[in-house]
Amino acid sequence: MARQSVFDMKVSKVYPLLLQKVERKGRTKEELDEVISWLTGYDMASVDMEMTYGAFFENAPAMNPRASLIKGKICGVAVESIEDPLMQKIRWLDKLVDELAKGKSVEKVLR
Repeated sequence: MARQSVFDMKVSKVYPLLLQKVERKGRTKEELDEVISWLTGYDMASVDMEMTYGAFFENAPAMNPRASLIKGKICGVAVESIEDPLMQKIRWLDKLVDELAKGKSVEKVLR
């Protein structure tokens, strides 16, 4: 069976995984939504959860200009060195979610 690309997965499949990750560490849905909103400009209450994850980032209302300050490794790869702009946006969110789950305050996560 072919592996599904993260770009082609629906937001409705990825979002619950992100939420599960932060909630396991005692964080809240509201904190996750605040982080997503900071990065992308989306209000998660009005997001079409059936759009693809790729489209979610391609059509983000307002990618935060400070996103380029997000540094660190995800799966052993430095997010600042990712060449594909769409994958870099996805990994930026992964990094922010990781930091939130590891106990950083929302203020520090949002740089």
